[in-house]
Amino acid sequence: MAATAAAQQQVYRVTSQSVPVYATVIGPDGRLVTDLTRDDFEVFDDGRPQPLVSFDAGLQPINVVVMLDMSGSMRGNLATLRASAVQFFTRLLPQDRARVGNFGDRIVLSDAFTNDTDTLIRALYLELQPGGATPLWRAIDTAMDALARLDGRRVVLVLSDGRDSVGPRGWEGRAPLSLDDVRHRAQADGFMIYAIGMRSQDGRPSAISADPDPGLRTISGDTGGGYFELRGTDDLGTTFARVADELHRQYLLGYAAPVADGRVHLIRVRVRDPHMNVRARQSYVAPRESGR
Repeated sequence: MAATAAAQQQVYRVTSQSVPVYATVIGPDGRLVTDLTRDDFEVFDDGRPQPLVSFDAGLQPINVVVMLDMSGSMRGNLATLRASAVQFFTRLLPQDRARVGNFGDRIVLSDAFTNDTDTLIRALYLELQPGGATPLWRAIDTAMDALARLDGRRVVLVLSDGRDSVGPRGWEGRAPLSLDDVRHRAQADGFMIYAIGMRSQDGRPSAISADPDPGLRTISGDTGGGYFELRGTDDLGTTFARVADELHRQYLLGYAAPVADGRVHLIRVRVRDPHMNVRARQSYVAPRESGR
């Protein structure tokens, strides 16, 4: 059971002796806490406290793919979705790089990573096409493909109103992907997943979709991201803006891997104030000494 539980935790495979951990801290009022110091944090590796060898509380640049569900059930909310997503792009910093995509009948990504807000907004309105099923896990996997060759922090921000609807035969002739498939890839390669889950209408006032896929909450928690569930579109623009703010104001903590055994190690991060909540990835794969 212990081995199974460890395998289901988010894993970040490091290639040196340092273990980087990005942490988001939320106060009791639900707001971001951005003024903590190194001494406010405690990091545990397999239950053992670790001294921090690096700490950065400055603005953190990101590489991000924003992946939007435009399947049939989202038709009633597409105008609001596009306008709300703009709130994320207008908050990009000069060092950030982003692409935007959608999933439904097809999975489509804008041409290249860019910091140009106009280019991203143009793709959002002109290149993304609605309709179809919900290849949720395949869409997240496609976003990770796009980020795979980039250095630094790699983030997938996905919005969806339903569950993965790809059948056992897969999608476009490709084998089906499960939540576990996507989690394991994020574990091996260190991707951070943020997710917005919402209920929406398919164009008919009485037709409301089921709850968002519960796997979105699971994978975002595993990877140190955040999950936001909305009951409508009223707060969608605010939520996109909050995700951008969170990503830029995460604390970067670093500690030395205590052993180079090539195994999964569980991470726990906490702050000394018990009234604050901290989110961070939950595990990593330690480096392995040559010859072992």
